[in-house]
Order: sequence, then structure tokens, then C-alpha cells
Amino acid sequence: MRLLRSTDLALRVLMRLAVVGDSTPTTREVAADMEVPYTHTAKVVAELQHLGLLDARRGRGGGLTLTEKGRGESVGAIVRSFEGEGDVVECEGDTPCPLVSACRLRGALRRAQEAFYASLDPLTIADVVAEPTGPVLLGISRRP
Repeated sequence: MRLLRSTDLALRVLMRLAVVGDSTPTTREVAADMEVPYTHTAKVVAELQHLGLLDARRGRGGGLTLTEKGRGESVGAIVRSFEGEGDVVECEGDTPCPLVSACRLRGALRRAQEAFYASLDPLTIADVVAEPTGPVLLGISRRP
């Protein structure tokens, strides 16, 4: 299974914000620190704000902060939010699979996908930024 770029970026943004302390980096600064396009980061930040995982304030003195919900949110729940509830494979798209009515693989893939998410459920953002990850995340910030 491969995660969407937006899912990967969402996790990295949350992890980055989890280690910055009282600092409130801007979306542009976070994008630059992680060497990803600002436009992609802005879309992900908007979704994370909508989910209540971070606060984004505009203007002077603004920036991004991780909410308590964001710090304690399950990594599995975050991945589910960004990946959606779709199947691993497209069985009923424009060209439906001829086995769709009698396929046993689809159920097995669905169970494997849920096992993947279930393995991430116990982890929180706070867990994944514990030593040694946190100091490395702090080290990638651009300093003036």
C-alpha cells in the first residue's frame, strides 16, 4: 500500500508542529523547511485545520500551532481521513473487473488495508516525535 502525497505531507506537518514549542511557523516556512511546494502544503494545512488538528492564524503574529487534539490524534485516524474509505484496488470503475461478483481477493485486500490502519491506531503524533525523531525535526528548520 502506498500513501497519497497529501497524507505523507499531513503527517510531516503535524510532526513538525509537535516539536516547535511556542514558535508559530507559517505555512510557507513549514513548506520551505520540508522542501515541498507551498501550494501543496497550504491545501494540507487547510484540511488539517478543518479536522481540528491545527490552528492557522493569518497576519502579523500569525502562524501554525498544533492543537491538543492534533497532538493526541491517532496516526491511523489521520491516515484514514486523508486516504478515504476507498478500496485498495478499483473493482467497479469505468472498466469493471469481470470477477467483481465472485472475487475473494477484494475482501482479502480490504482486510489487509484495515490491518494496516489498525497497526497505526495506537500511535499518536506525540509518540512519533519522541526521541530520536524530535531533535532531527528541530534540526531541519531554516534558521535566519
